Amino acid sequence: MELTETHTLPVPQARAWEALNDTAILKACIPGCDSIEADGENAYAIGMTAAVGPVKARFKGRMELTDIDAPHTYTIVFEGQGGAAGFSKGSAKVNLEPGDDADTTKLSYSANAQVGGKLAQIGSRLVDGAARKIAAEFFKRFGAQLQGGQEPNEAQESQDIPADDQSGGEKEEKGKKSWTAWISKS
Repeated sequence: MELTETHTLPVPQARAWEALNDTAILKACIPGCDSIEADGENAYAIGMTAAVGPVKARFKGRMELTDIDAPHTYTIVFEGQGGAAGFSKGSAKVNLEPGDDADTTKLSYSANAQVGGKLAQIGSRLVDGAARKIAAEFFKRFGAQLQGGQEPNEAQESQDIPADDQSGGEKEEKGKKSWTAWISKS
């Protein structure tokens, strides 16, 4: 899976860099994240819950920042294990440039990731869609944090039904339970 995007942040480059390296801000902005702790120099242990289509799993992982050129760029190398649901690993190159005016920053990134296990079996379309949804929610929350430290909208986290799913909530719940049972039996 590859994902490349550009976002304009409502703060100067130095403030954007500072926020991208603040674990409290990142924890508040990453959907499903319940822990980020230092795990060595420029490395962090992460715990989070992620939903990919009908599969919802708790991941424990690690990310390390490499190729650091503050306040311009770094590479994030990550890996995570989700038990029976599978694993993910990859990297993301993050670049910061001054925006069109002094009070904005252009953030661009290019991420490459691989998934395995049951996650890979559900199909790349669902995995790509989930990754885009998580990235979009991250930048929505990150922008809100930068503009005044507002709390993220927890209601968004509970919306695991894909946008193209037109079935009722009850059917989706039954589907989730059957997938959960299938994953736990394997």
